[in-house]
This record gives sequence, C-alpha cells and structure tokens, in this order.
Amino acid sequence: MKVLIVEDEPLSAERLEEMIKQVMPACRISGKTQSVKETVKWLMNNQADLIFLDIQLSDGLSFSVFEQVNVTTPVIFTTAYDQYAIKAFHLNSISYLLKPIRKMDLEAALEKYKTMRSAFAPDIEGLLQTLQRKEPAYKKRFLIQVGEKIKKVESSQVAYFYAMDRYVFMRTFNNHSYPVEFTLDQLLQMLDPARFFRINRKYIVNMDAIEQMTAWSRSRVKLQLTPSSDDDMETIVSIERAGDFKKWMNE
Repeated sequence: MKVLIVEDEPLSAERLEEMIKQVMPACRISGKTQSVKETVKWLMNNQADLIFLDIQLSDGLSFSVFEQVNVTTPVIFTTAYDQYAIKAFHLNSISYLLKPIRKMDLEAALEKYKTMRSAFAPDIEGLLQTLQRKEPAYKKRFLIQVGEKIKKVESSQVAYFYAMDRYVFMRTFNNHSYPVEFTLDQLLQMLDPARFFRINRKYIVNMDAIEQMTAWSRSRVKLQLTPSSDDDMETIVSIERAGDFKKWMNE
C-alpha cells in the first residue's frame, strides 16, 4: 500500500512514518510533501492508496489542495489545534488524528481504512461546503508560563507578535512581552484575519495597535504601534504585503 504524508514539520513527518511502518509494515511511504503547492504538484504526477494530510501547512489550509486537483484517494486528516474543523473532517473523511498522534489512534484509523477502502470515495465537495458554512474558531487565548506560574492572555489583549533571535514573542497592550511556542506562520493560521495582519517577516500586528501610518519609500507603509516596538524600522509593511495591507485597513 502506497502512502503519501503531507506534513510541514519534518520531525513530525518522520515520527508518523515510523509509526505507520510499525503498525502496518506492508505500507510504503511513496511521498512526503510540506506545502499545498508541493502536494498539488505531487498528486498531479503520482498516486497513493492513502493520504495522511496535515490541516495547516506553511502556505495555507490543506483542503485547498482539493480545489486544485481531483483527489479520490482516502484521507486521514491530522491536526494540532484546528478544532473547528474536526467534526466536518470526521463526517467527510476516514478519520482524523489529533497531534501528538498516539499509536492506538493510528491503529484504529488504519483499521477503519482497511474496512472501508473497497467502497470509499471521499466527499470532498461536501467537506468544502461544510467548512464554508462553519464559522472558523480562531484562537481566543494563550497560556504563557512565567517562571513557575501560568498566565492566561486573551488574543484581544495582544498588540502584536514579533520574531527575534529565532524566537517569537507577543507584546500586550499593557506593554508586557512573553515568549510563545508557535511560529509566525502558525500564528497567522490561528488568528482572526479581520483583526491581525502580518506586515513583514518579523511582525503580526493587531489593528487596534496601529497608532499612526506614514507613507514610505517604494509604496511601503511605516507603522507606529502602541505600545512602541523596540525598533520602529522593523514595523514597515513589506513591499509584497503593502497592497493587501491597504485593502485590509480599508475593509
């Protein structure tokens, strides 16, 4: 049986591959992809008997794959936190696996696949319609560990997220900074896009944190944030994001 693993975290992909081989030694991993674009390209030129599909990839949500290529292969979805879609995936696919994936859950999903594969055809259209009808449940709060204490920070209290020295931090409106365990790419999928926008490779800003905007060279926009960032030159909207930023602010 040929298996495609779609997972944007290499360590997670390797761990899943090892678990699959333990549970079903006859499986052959025929491909591993990390993005929507890469997965579409692979599926246009290859076939698999089963796909393990991570919901949130580096370049977007994985169900957009089905909008670009006709997939009739059974799918087992994997997810770390995208709880709003779990019910839809459960109704329209073989199964879903919640990360970190447990061996017993993988065994159950593969057993279900074996019993269903002869008659299975994924209802991708139904899946997409279900997702479009449901309101996304964006992340409402973060749990932050400060020393031995754990602090709750509501998403609405975050003025912006920023990357510094390979780490990501949040800064709240009351000017406190805390480290977060997610990358900016992951945060962008978790946060309400009506409220948060990624202005460049280092900053995701809350609309309410934008105090002032100044026209900058090459059609860019320089932002003054509240509370102020450590380096105002880092809060310039990048060239490639400037057009979308202006549309976002003008909605």
